[in-house]
Amino acid sequence: MRTAQDILNSKPPIFNFIDADSRVIEGLQLMNSVNLSYLVVMKEGEFQGIFSERDYSRNVILKGLASHSATIREVMSTFLPVIGPLETVEKCMQLLNSHKTRYLVVFNDDQQFQGVVTINDVLREAISNRELVFDQAEFSQAIELQDKIF
Repeated sequence: MRTAQDILNSKPPIFNFIDADSRVIEGLQLMNSVNLSYLVVMKEGEFQGIFSERDYSRNVILKGLASHSATIREVMSTFLPVIGPLETVEKCMQLLNSHKTRYLVVFNDDQQFQGVVTINDVLREAISNRELVFDQAEFSQAIELQDKIF
């Protein structure tokens, strides 16, 4: 079965960091320049949370804050599901769905930040490696069910 570590290994090194005390406008500019929908928020080398396009729309625009004065800390997401690197892709899918989130934060056994697994990462993995992602018995049942329906 494929794991969160397999996903992280397939991604480029993390480069989309921003300091928690940065202004929201800086975060938006950085997201635009790296062409990603989220930034990893760090403070003095410690993981603090995620700042995403969704955070911007819900916590800045809808609350009437100003991008030039609000800080990332004020609007970022901090309560995200945490997984270990050996978590299966199938379990990642379940967690994303049950927590209604787009991001899972990966920490190793020493509680060191390893990276972020996104809903897009999981979907890409599922499409590319469906026979390695899903339990074979469940996968076979799904195929049989699909054949009966169509």
